Amino acid sequence: MKILRAACIVALVLTMAVMGYAMEKRTASIVSIDGSAQVKPAGQAGFSAASVGMVLNEGDTIKTASKSQVLLNVDGKGQTATVEVKENSQMLLAELLVDAKGGSSKTLLDLAMGEVLIKAQKVHGEESKFEVKTPTSIVGVRGTTFNVKVEAVEE
Repeated sequence: MKILRAACIVALVLTMAVMGYAMEKRTASIVSIDGSAQVKPAGQAGFSAASVGMVLNEGDTIKTASKSQVLLNVDGKGQTATVEVKENSQMLLAELLVDAKGGSSKTLLDLAMGEVLIKAQKVHGEESKFEVKTPTSIVGVRGTTFNVKVEAVEE
């Protein structure tokens, strides 16, 4: 009986500790589209047409066509950042998380091809991260406007 009671107490303490550090998912929304763009939701095989007002989640991929661009707000009204996805680009929203209790956030955008212009707000807390991954590097910022471009390498 004592072992069962001790096991229940340990399980309760662990559950409370995990809940204290639980990260919640965030979203991005499409504010404008010039030209045409497509979105592939996480876990789905193909792309479909993107539209203004569409909400994108962690794991979704956005792709722009030639002479096209998309403006995204990360966290509603650009509370975290605005991301301008330029023509012929493909970007995965790899990580969009927030610790609601601690206030820290984690953003990781994976740019496979093309160019993005990001206006990131100052991140709060030492645990917060805003990063852009490319095939050759990872860039992390604390709050600034910056441009990242990935070009095809011809062999």
